[in-house]
Amino acid sequence: MKRIAVFTSGGDAPGMNACIRAVVRGAVYHGIEVFGIRRGYSGMINGDIFQMSSHSVSNIVQRGGTILKSARSKEFMTPEGRAKAHEQLLKFGIEGLVAIGGNGTFTGATLFYDEYGIPTVGAPGTIDNDLYGTDHTIGFDTAVNTALEAIDKIRDTADSHDRIFFIEVMGRDSGYIAIQSGIAGGAELVMVPEVLTPISEVIETLKSGWSRQKSSSIIVIAEGEEEGNATEISEKIRAQVHSEVDMRVTTLGHIQRGGIPTAYDRILASRLGLGALEGLMNGEKNVMAGIVNNELVYTPFRDTIRLPKPISEDLLRMVKILSV
Repeated sequence: MKRIAVFTSGGDAPGMNACIRAVVRGAVYHGIEVFGIRRGYSGMINGDIFQMSSHSVSNIVQRGGTILKSARSKEFMTPEGRAKAHEQLLKFGIEGLVAIGGNGTFTGATLFYDEYGIPTVGAPGTIDNDLYGTDHTIGFDTAVNTALEAIDKIRDTADSHDRIFFIEVMGRDSGYIAIQSGIAGGAELVMVPEVLTPISEVIETLKSGWSRQKSSSIIVIAEGEEEGNATEISEKIRAQVHSEVDMRVTTLGHIQRGGIPTAYDRILASRLGLGALEGLMNGEKNVMAGIVNNELVYTPFRDTIRLPKPISEDLLRMVKILSV
């Protein structure tokens, strides 16, 4: 393989730039021409492709976001869109791809290979940490620390005013950010999509705290929680407890996607970027590079997309024990 391209797709995640840097500099080291594709599959369709060098990725390892930009492309999910993308890759002589993204990115890459035989190796770039085949995804550690910093600050005002705060964090299908930031932030309860937490249990936890003269509480909620979002859950609880209890809601939102990546995310992204490149060089295709038990592994895209990544029962149990 003499010419490859790298792109980022889907939601941005801190550490993507470190991953791009590793792919580009790894390619230069191995004597492979490397191209960047701006705005993911959309840029692939439109031919927004340019050659990269070691200098192209100078001074980016510490930056959040992605220098290649990111986008979701409905057109690529059509046969006509993929045909246009294939024409552009042929025009540039690109023989393989490194895709940095999540489930949607890898679904597109699988369809593309089935139709045109262009091999892709993925690097898991998503703050949700919801991809099977890696212990952690790029951006997850930074997102947890961003959420934790907010929780710590909110706890100060919760304690000062004897308030209950419902803090919503990202995680439409995954409670990893919620559970880890909740434990680290000393939350009284964490609500995640993977485990149903009925409103009655939330009220019981709050009443138990009140019986021990606990005057403030933090409840961390993943956005995909079955009982609803943080506002809906707070309203359900307000309707069932005495009205003088002061409750507030904070939704952290996209602040969790941005910011300077942690050292852990920079190193993880660098390992995964180089691992994806060298996997592509060694004939891997339709797989995601991941780190499991500190070892580089390759997992078929179909497994990363299909198989669940459950939260550790130990973490769920820890929340209950430590909130007593």
